[in-house]
Amino acid sequence: MSKKIASARISEKSSQLLQDLNNSLPFDKILYREDIKGSQAHAYMLSEQGIITKEDFAQIDAGLEEILEEVESGVFKLDGDDEDIHMAIEGRLTDKIGDAGKRLHTARSRNDQVALDFRLYVQNNTKVIASLLLENITTFVKTAEEHAKVMLPGMTHLQHAQPINFGYHMLAYASMFKRDYERFVTSYERNNYSPIGCAALAGTPHNISRQTTSDKLGFNAPTLNCLDTVSDRDFALEILFNISTMMMHISRLSEELILWSASEFKWVTLSDRHATGSSIMPQKKNPDIPELLRGKTGRVNGNLVALLTVMKGLPLAYNKDMQEDKEGVFDSVRTALLSLQVLNEMVADMTVNVEEMEKACMIGHLSATDLADYLVKEAGLPFRDAYHITGNVVNLAEEKGLDISELTLEELQSIDERIGEGVVALLDNRASMNARVSEGGTATVRTLEQVESLKSWLENEQ
Repeated sequence: MSKKIASARISEKSSQLLQDLNNSLPFDKILYREDIKGSQAHAYMLSEQGIITKEDFAQIDAGLEEILEEVESGVFKLDGDDEDIHMAIEGRLTDKIGDAGKRLHTARSRNDQVALDFRLYVQNNTKVIASLLLENITTFVKTAEEHAKVMLPGMTHLQHAQPINFGYHMLAYASMFKRDYERFVTSYERNNYSPIGCAALAGTPHNISRQTTSDKLGFNAPTLNCLDTVSDRDFALEILFNISTMMMHISRLSEELILWSASEFKWVTLSDRHATGSSIMPQKKNPDIPELLRGKTGRVNGNLVALLTVMKGLPLAYNKDMQEDKEGVFDSVRTALLSLQVLNEMVADMTVNVEEMEKACMIGHLSATDLADYLVKEAGLPFRDAYHITGNVVNLAEEKGLDISELTLEELQSIDERIGEGVVALLDNRASMNARVSEGGTATVRTLEQVESLKSWLENEQ
C-alpha cells in the first residue's frame, strides 16, 4: 500500500523537499511502544462498543504484538519512507492482517493519536524522573547525616559569611530536589487525562466509549473538551519547565562542586570515576561531569523556550507547527535521565575534605554577627550601634592578622568595654554554628532534625 496513507485529497506526488520537511519518523519512532499500546486500547474499545468485530480486534491486537516484537528485535526497522511512526505501524499492520488493519483508525484521527502517544511518553518519563529524584534526595540526605558536624563557611555574594555545617548545605539541595519531585508529581496528576476519541477536533459520530480507553490506558478520565485536547501541549511544556528548573538546581550545585574541587578550596575531591585528565597537562584532574551538567542546563532551557515560541501564536486546533513539539522534549528527557543518574553517582562517591573545610572557617570572621547579637541581647544596644562596634572589632582583628574568634577579651574590650567575658566563647565558630537553633537553622541538632524530617518524607514517597 502507499506509504502516504493520509493522501486522499492530494493527486500529485509530494516534492521530495516537502517530504524531508514533513516526515517525522526519524525522531518520533521513539514513540513506537506508546503508539502500539494506544492502538491496542483503541481497538479494544471499538470491539467492546460493537464498532468492529471481536475477530477483527483479535487480529489487530495480535498483529500489534507481533509488530512490537519485530521493532524490538530489529526485524521491522523504522527507517523507511513512512511519514511518521503512526503511519509506519498502521501500514505494517495492514500488510500483515489485511482489511482488519484498515479498520483500526475508525473513530480516531492522527490529531488525537499523536496527542495520546506523546502524552503517554511524557507521563511515563515524568514518573521515571520523579523516581530518580527520590534516589538523589536519599543520597543527599545520607551525605548530610554523615557530615552534620563538619563546618564550612556559609557564603553570600561568594564571600565568607557565617559558619554552617556541610550536612546543612547538602540539605539545601535536597530541599530543592524535593520541590522538583513535587512538581513532577503534580504535573503527572494534572495531565493524566486521555486524549483518544477526540478525533480531529470535534469528537466523532461513532458510538465510542472514551472512558473505556481511558481506563485501559491508566488515565484518570477522558479530557473534557476535544478542541482544546488536540491542540494542547501544556503537558509537554510542563515537563520541559520542570526539567529546566531541576537542571538549574543541578547547575548551581555543579558550580559549587567545580569551585570546591579547585586547588584554592580543596573542600571536596571527586572520584577518578567522575573526573577526566588533560590531553597535554599530566597533573590535571578536571571536573568534567559538573561542567557538563552546568552546560546542559542551557540546552534544556532552549528546548523550553523553543516550544513556548512555537505554541504562542497558534489558532485552534491542530497545526503542523506542533510537530516541533517532540524533539526538544525527547532531548530534554534524555538529558534529565542521564544527568540525575550521574549526579547521584558523583555525590555518593565524592570525598569531603573535612580539615580543609574547617580551616576555611578561620577566614572571614564568620562569628562577627554573634558579637553584634551579643551586644543587642546583653548590653541592650540598638542593633545598628552593635553593628558598628563589631565592624571596629573586625578592623582590629584584620590589623593583627587574626580571625575575630582569636581575639582576647582584653583586645575586644579595647574597642568597647561593654563586651563582657562570656563573648569569647560565643565567638568560637562551632559555638556560633550551633547557636543558630531557630527552626530551619544550621545548628547540628537542627540539621539532624531536617535529616529525620526528610527521611520520614522519603519513606512515605517510596
